[in-house]
Amino acid sequence: MENLFYLNLKPQQFKRRFGVQIQTFKEMLKSLEEYRLANPKDKRGSKNKLTLEQQILVALEYWREYRTYFHVGTNWGISESTTWRIVHYVESTLMKTGKFGIPGKKALLKGFGHPEVVVMDVTETAVERPKKKQKKYYSGKKKCHTLKMQVVINQETKEIICLNFGPGHCHDFNLFKKSQVHFNPETDSLQDSGYQGIKDYHSNSYTPKKKPKNGSLSALEKDYNRALAKDRIVIEHINRSLKIFKILSSRYRNRRRRYGLRCNLLAALYNYELALGSKIQNLSL
Repeated sequence: MENLFYLNLKPQQFKRRFGVQIQTFKEMLKSLEEYRLANPKDKRGSKNKLTLEQQILVALEYWREYRTYFHVGTNWGISESTTWRIVHYVESTLMKTGKFGIPGKKALLKGFGHPEVVVMDVTETAVERPKKKQKKYYSGKKKCHTLKMQVVINQETKEIICLNFGPGHCHDFNLFKKSQVHFNPETDSLQDSGYQGIKDYHSNSYTPKKKPKNGSLSALEKDYNRALAKDRIVIEHINRSLKIFKILSSRYRNRRRRYGLRCNLLAALYNYELALGSKIQNLSL
């Protein structure tokens, strides 16, 4: 029996249920249909009992709720293994279409059109305790094993520019150095106190003033820290927007090698909806 409950959902309910707007879902469907037409030899295996739009909804539901493949599959009348294949197919194919990507590190170095101010932060996702190299993934801050994601955004447009990943034991500043992210000399970058020393790599960087040992901050330094926190708060809102998908906010149970692909795809969906909201706002003016 076909599961068609989503047809009766209002736009706001659809967003709450699947984590994306209906317009975003339609663009995902269009992209996959175009890819299938352009790559007929890419079809493998027997015909799926679910339509293409239902397969996309299965993947969205998995990211949004992050229940097991078994539990998601029972909602749609399919097996656990079929649910796994659908989710992986949708993820991989959406990336192949080229329509859901983020600008990348090169966008930070543009001579013309480079962002004036960027904000950088690291967020963590808890993972199952690894069988090997446990210390590498243990985060003292979170008191558990984690994967780290470094997010760089354009402060003005709120667009995610690039992501980089590392194990939980890696310090935020070390992750920055390993990521080989470089900013345009004219770009200002805002970070938290985990990036002390970044001025040696980028002179226009700003981090909070740290209280000296057995001392205190001056009133001017406290005002500076408050102003910096106010300018940086936008990245915390973006981290929250990404983590409405529980696959990023709950304990990550899947293989770690696919973590980066999923983060990049969800960041691309965020950027798409951000641009979509700007278009709607401009049309209403």
